[in-house]
Amino acid sequence: MMSGSASAGMADGAAAVGERLVAIYRAIAAGPMLRLPICNDRLEVQAVDFRRYDDHAVGVIVTPWFMNVVLAAVANGPALPPARRGDARAVALPAARIEVIVGEVPGFGRLDAASLFSPMFGFDGPGATREAAAAAMAALFTAPHDDANAYAAPARDRRALLFGRGAALS
Repeated sequence: MMSGSASAGMADGAAAVGERLVAIYRAIAAGPMLRLPICNDRLEVQAVDFRRYDDHAVGVIVTPWFMNVVLAAVANGPALPPARRGDARAVALPAARIEVIVGEVPGFGRLDAASLFSPMFGFDGPGATREAAAAAMAALFTAPHDDANAYAAPARDRRALLFGRGAALS
């Protein structure tokens, strides 16, 4: 079990989850979503930075109509926590706690997602969406620094306060 940890690579199954989702969303983009006004025709379906975290796959799915952080079970891994479709649940990632909506994608199964962008008209191409998705994943997986002491005033002793030596402390 990889509780609270992240890893990348094909061997852990997370990348395979991303590849499956890309295939499914490409079929949706070429079918039911084709030429709908909500789609940005300059964009393409992408899976960005899929990794394994707490025994599940986490990554960003980009389509011409949305960009979502998604969580899914990996092959031969544990199921996602029990929930009903449409429920909101909190997921703790290294940098933040996010709320995801429990969903289901035909041909895939359960997929919990948090929206980053929708619609996608603010992006001018796949490079821009990949960069934004990678930045989102980096932000979610960068643990906050322990700044509790970074801004604390340096300790002063009584002599420094009484004789004005406090300014010399750094």
